[in-house]
Amino acid sequence: MSAEVETQNPETVSVTIDGQEIEAPKGASLIAVADEHGIDIPRFCYHSKLSAPANCRMCLVDVEMNGRPAPKPLPACITAVADGMVVRTTSERALKAQRGVMEFLLINHPLDCPICDQGGECELQDLALGYGRSVSRFVERKRVVKDENLGPLVATEMTRCIHCTRCVRFLDEIAGTSELGAMYRGEHTEISTLVGSGVHSELSGNIIDLCPVGALTSRPYRFTARAWEMLSHASIAPHDCLGSNIDLHQVRGTIKRVVPRDNEAVNECWISDRDRFSYEGVYSAERLLSPQIRENGEWHSVDWQTAIEKVANALREVVDQHGPEALGALLSPSSTLEEMYLLGRIMRALGSDNIDSRLRRADFRDGVEATGYPGLQMPVADLEQLDAALVIGAYPRHEQPLINHRLRKAAKAGGRIMALNPRAFDWNIDLAAEQVVTAAQMPAALAAVARAVARGKGVDEPEEIAGWLGDEAPGAEAQAIAAGLCGEGRCAVLLGGLAEAHPAGAELRHLAAVITGMTGAAYGELTNGANAAGAWLAGALPGRRVDGAAAAGLDAAAMVADPRKAYLLMGIEPEHDLIDAAAATRALGAAETVIALATHDSPALRQNADVLLPIAALGETAGTLVNAEGRWQTFAGVGQPQGEARPAWRLLRVLANVLELDGFEYQAPDEIHHEVQSIAGEVVAGRPTNPVKASPITETELMRIGQAAMFGVDPLTRHADSLQATDHAAPVTATMNPSDAARLRLDSTGQVRVTQGGVTRSMPLELSEAVPAGSVWIPAGVAGSEGLGALIGPVEVSASGDSA
Repeated sequence: MSAEVETQNPETVSVTIDGQEIEAPKGASLIAVADEHGIDIPRFCYHSKLSAPANCRMCLVDVEMNGRPAPKPLPACITAVADGMVVRTTSERALKAQRGVMEFLLINHPLDCPICDQGGECELQDLALGYGRSVSRFVERKRVVKDENLGPLVATEMTRCIHCTRCVRFLDEIAGTSELGAMYRGEHTEISTLVGSGVHSELSGNIIDLCPVGALTSRPYRFTARAWEMLSHASIAPHDCLGSNIDLHQVRGTIKRVVPRDNEAVNECWISDRDRFSYEGVYSAERLLSPQIRENGEWHSVDWQTAIEKVANALREVVDQHGPEALGALLSPSSTLEEMYLLGRIMRALGSDNIDSRLRRADFRDGVEATGYPGLQMPVADLEQLDAALVIGAYPRHEQPLINHRLRKAAKAGGRIMALNPRAFDWNIDLAAEQVVTAAQMPAALAAVARAVARGKGVDEPEEIAGWLGDEAPGAEAQAIAAGLCGEGRCAVLLGGLAEAHPAGAELRHLAAVITGMTGAAYGELTNGANAAGAWLAGALPGRRVDGAAAAGLDAAAMVADPRKAYLLMGIEPEHDLIDAAAATRALGAAETVIALATHDSPALRQNADVLLPIAALGETAGTLVNAEGRWQTFAGVGQPQGEARPAWRLLRVLANVLELDGFEYQAPDEIHHEVQSIAGEVVAGRPTNPVKASPITETELMRIGQAAMFGVDPLTRHADSLQATDHAAPVTATMNPSDAARLRLDSTGQVRVTQGGVTRSMPLELSEAVPAGSVWIPAGVAGSEGLGALIGPVEVSASGDSA
């Protein structure tokens, strides 16, 4: 009876594959249905996330309809199931076709498996064992194809290519860059770059995983290990608020490569290049390998006991002489939940609430929300189902590449993706609307959207909107954005790094919350770092303790503006990771004691710190990261830390013991994890509720706008050699509108002097209409920009001169 009912379901059809009767969705491909039911069909070109071109023909199967066999075997990847279809994947006819295809594929394929990086995990090897001949019938010379230079991340051996076109389709359909294509025809076909300038997509490394042979391999991993030598360990990428799932492949505790771990709810089967190649930073020559103390202006390596006692005595001395409020802690937003919790407990046990991880936030007027952590009010996977989204002060393509991928999927499905930014970006999404204004105009522009939404929804406009607009009517651009948000379906308003760094960021967050309140859209903050939500949960903020109790500590900006007598830094390089590096450098220089827990050595740390304590990096420690949707993701360590480095949670536990603080008897990070979870309880992402009023920004002749570069977000990426060899990490340039360059009489082909926060740097000038007049785009975290002032703030640009 049930089978009869199912057969009548208009959405399914009944198909028999290798004698197994299956109810399959109408329109599904044979290969997808077979995969779902564990029936193996060989393939090379097919991938479940890409279109099916049917050009390898390896998936040929024997098909019968209404008792009549098809004239010839059919490719399972593009043959849709039909009611009553009978499919045989291992019949004599199917096997003969599959073996014939394999023989043709091997005609020109080189016999270099012993030296191929793909050896041991090669799809061609695996299928050749089952479908290939032991002796080739061809005696002609094999063809040779010149290798392509795809850049410092992807190595090529194009003679091995079997023209499956997975790489071509990935870059076209997923990355949206269309940087590879199939050239020529027939036996002369080659996969090549379209314009001969390499592959520059932020997701380019995924073509390594997609390649079924050894034509595309990882250049940093090349010839360093064999597949069968390595052990795989599940981990979490620590660079953005998505928390991509990864596997670390190691040999005797040394990470050899990083590959994606499938998780449809988070990163699907992809990872960004930043997540894939940053492991090189673990083995950088700049790793801090031993505890060091500065005495009489000289640095000395010491043992751990001496270093910890030095730190404990320094903290006690500052508290005794100046009080606990003289202490301040600044930590990376990518620190683990356990590290944040322990550091917060130590600071508060010493009497100070001055702890913050929001290092690139400029405006703290809205305080710390007590109702929910900053993040997404919807699952990450649901972003691709949005009917409309407004992205404010963000370039997710570089900030969170795989969140950008979800938004791109939404746009391709008909969703309206809109943007409001202080400069135009090179989107790989067809935006429904893009409004570019100066940084000073952003609050008013967003207020205009809010006013247009109120009118479109027929609801009362919040009184505070007049503070930004007065009686001004919303313009055409604001109305176009509002129309998209007022439509039917699922909507979201998302704020990114430029909104975080904006001097009126609290106003942008408040206005975004007002818009979501009127439209019913989901509110979201695409936060800096991998664990901004975890910092909120762990109490690593000045206004909230782990149990939710309010606190009254100083935020990161206040700790810099009013220097503390002692700073405790964890996981940061102050010349790159704070929103106003110039002010931070002055504050650290004015302190009596600066203690740095760091993975890497740097001139700025040596200049400002008094004690350097080496801590473990990716793969060397265990912990938890909480992503933007509130997903707690734990990971274990892979091997011993480099040199004398120690996991930060263990170091902090020992420091607490030396300080004779109670309740720090943890033996493993999972004990800390469960303690935080039990105290924090169940919480969800929230949106701002604290009122914020308009506070006009004083416009200067030139305003710097910038954010951390894609490969400059944290010490690990900055010290990964291959990432730093890419165009995305090229030395900094000052990008200006041509009208500004002409007004200031600057040579468009030369160097300019950039002065901000009392620091001057010399850098090349680049002209672009993407930057509004009155603005200068200068990214952070790249060579040449270190130590400058606020990411969004006044700047002076003059003719070339020597760097100060």
